[in-house]
Amino acid sequence: MIAAVLQGPVGRLVPLGIILLALQTTLFVEVRPLGVVLQPVLAFAAAAGVVGGPERGALAGFVLGIMYDLVTGAPLGSSAITMGLAGALAGCVVLFRIELTWWLAALVVTFAAAVGELAVPVVRTFIGQTDVITSRLLVVVPVVAVAAGLASVLLCPLGRWTLRLQRQPWKVPAE
Repeated sequence: MIAAVLQGPVGRLVPLGIILLALQTTLFVEVRPLGVVLQPVLAFAAAAGVVGGPERGALAGFVLGIMYDLVTGAPLGSSAITMGLAGALAGCVVLFRIELTWWLAALVVTFAAAVGELAVPVVRTFIGQTDVITSRLLVVVPVVAVAAGLASVLLCPLGRWTLRLQRQPWKVPAE
């Protein structure tokens, strides 16, 4: 049973999550565009959803969210809900049966990251924290979403590798 877990997507997801968490809690705490800490973990959850579908996106978001909560000391499960939501929402693009190009994947990751980031204060309000919904969200959400969209060019192929999916070449639109 342990071998099955390690050979599945979780076996690659946990080490990659550790690397992304290390980047988020060290490098991106120091490098803050417009005073906002970028969220590569959330961006990867959305990218995994785009390439893997809603179930795998939710799985990636949940695992990464639990890891994030354990590292940062946030209430356990609060980030798992928001990142799982972002991954599942991004994965819904496969339901439309459209040809996924790199720019469309970037747009979907951008939207899903924005929704995931907007869900953070809502979830924290439900668990009893106060003063989490502020006007600062008007800066934080767009910065996190755009950064996730830009990073999706690298994170989508990484998500495909992590989830052990067959490589499908991205199509460039014909002119």
